[in-house]
Amino acid sequence: MIDTSLEGNTAIVTGASAGIGAATCRAFAAEGANVVLAARSEDELTELADELETEHDVETLVVPTNVREEDAVDHLIEETVDAFGEIDVLVNNAGLSRGSDVESMSTDDYETMQETNVDGLFYATRAAIPHVRETDGHLVFVGSFAGQYPRSFNPVYAATKWWTRGFAKSVAAQVGDDEVGVSIVNPAEVRSEFEAADGTTFEEHFDKGEASEPAEVAEAILFAASREGSSVSEIDVNRRDKFADGF
Repeated sequence: MIDTSLEGNTAIVTGASAGIGAATCRAFAAEGANVVLAARSEDELTELADELETEHDVETLVVPTNVREEDAVDHLIEETVDAFGEIDVLVNNAGLSRGSDVESMSTDDYETMQETNVDGLFYATRAAIPHVRETDGHLVFVGSFAGQYPRSFNPVYAATKWWTRGFAKSVAAQVGDDEVGVSIVNPAEVRSEFEAADGTTFEEHFDKGEASEPAEVAEAILFAASREGSSVSEIDVNRRDKFADGF
C-alpha cells in the first residue's frame, strides 16, 4: 500500500490567513503535518497557528509574508528550513482580484494582481524547488476555473490563472525526473472572503450550499499533496450547477 500520510511533514501555505489558505492549514494539521503559515496578516496567522497547535498537537511557524516582495518570499523559505530542516509541500495559494473591466482598470490594480498572482508564485516556487527536490516533495498550485475558460469579466485575473496553470505544467516538465510532484487545483466560486465581480465577497454572494466551501478545496489540495510517487495533474472543484447553463 502506498503511504499517503503527511504526519511529520512540513508544509508551507501562502495566503494562509483566511479562506482556502486557512482551511488548507487546518487540513494539513489534522493529518499531523507541521504547518508554516504565510500571509500579510500576522495577528490572524498567529490566532490560527495557536488553534492548530492546540487542536492537533503539531508544530507551526508564522512568517508574515507579502509574496509581492522577492526578499520576503526568500525569507519565508529560509525561516522554514531553519525551523524544520526541510520542506515537503509548498501550497501556492496566495492570490487576489482587483477591478474588473480592462478599459477602466487602473495600472495599480493591474500591477497588484500581476505581482501577487504571478510574481509571488514564481518567487516561492523558485526558492522552494531545491528543498522539495531533497524530500521528493510536492508543489501544489491553486489555479481557478477562470484560468480554464474565457470570461467576459476580469480578464486580467483570468490571465494570471491561465499563467498559473501553464507555469505549473511547465515546472512539472522540469522537475518530474527529480521526483518532485506538481499538482494544480482549480476552484470555481468558493464561499470565502474572495471578492466577486459585483464587489461583494463570495461568502456574501452565495448562501451555504450554493457554492464550494473552503474546506472542500482544502481536501483536494490535501489529496494532491499526499500522493507519493505521483502527481495529480489537475483537480477541478465546481459548484454542481456550474455548467448547467451551457447545455
